[in-house]
Amino acid sequence: MGLLAALLAAWMGFASAALAQGTGKTELLWLGQAGFRIKTPGGKIIVIDPWLSGGPKTPAPYKTDFSALGKIDVLLVTHGHVDHLGDAPALAKLNNTVLYGPADMITPLITLGLIPANLSHRFNKTGHVKPAPGIKVTAVAAEHSSLIVHTNPATGKLESHPAGEAVGYIIEMENGFKIWHMGDTGLFGDMKFISERYKPDLVLMPIGGNFTMDPEDALEAARFIGCDKIVGVHFNTWPPIAIDQEAARTLFSNAGKHLHLPSPGAELSL
Repeated sequence: MGLLAALLAAWMGFASAALAQGTGKTELLWLGQAGFRIKTPGGKIIVIDPWLSGGPKTPAPYKTDFSALGKIDVLLVTHGHVDHLGDAPALAKLNNTVLYGPADMITPLITLGLIPANLSHRFNKTGHVKPAPGIKVTAVAAEHSSLIVHTNPATGKLESHPAGEAVGYIIEMENGFKIWHMGDTGLFGDMKFISERYKPDLVLMPIGGNFTMDPEDALEAARFIGCDKIVGVHFNTWPPIAIDQEAARTLFSNAGKHLHLPSPGAELSL
């Protein structure tokens, strides 16, 4: 009987460890612009750059019903521009979930009273956090700016607040699968170093131009990083970032690369 109990305990320990690591797939839902909901192999929900209520391409029902995202375990924002910060403070409070972001973006969110200090975590480039069991997030460089525009409740006027430097994120799942969410960025040489250092399995890459890389620069970035799974984001939300999708796919294809351009609300399972 003692042996049976020991074997049962060992099996239970193995099963618990396998469950914690996650045996399922990584599932991504594009929320429009740079926003994603990621369901990890272990069943956790990660949300990044949730511009929902104001996003012109936000898929139903997420535009009006934030609870449709599910219980958020990890909440990330790459920088302070409204199409990335979006509804993150509201989601943090709704889910009682910590908002992780660049240090000098989080600080003004606290001092402006947009989020309480206990629902925030400041970190920065090359810094990493473990926001949930089995999940590791590393902040990496992005070539972009960051600003918070806030309506002063006393005056009713808009105010601009510097929000530090934009970042991207390497997000590692329980099973070791890594996603590089580039945030908003232009082309820069250290993309090659970031890829060599962290070895992402999937890259979410801005491709709309004007504020970020256009398809030509995105192709050069794809050559830098050597990853075969590229998902284009931050395009066709409004005229300044409009692209010819078929031309972009052909550009990549002619260079021996595959570019996936989803529609808002599209799901990807890996």
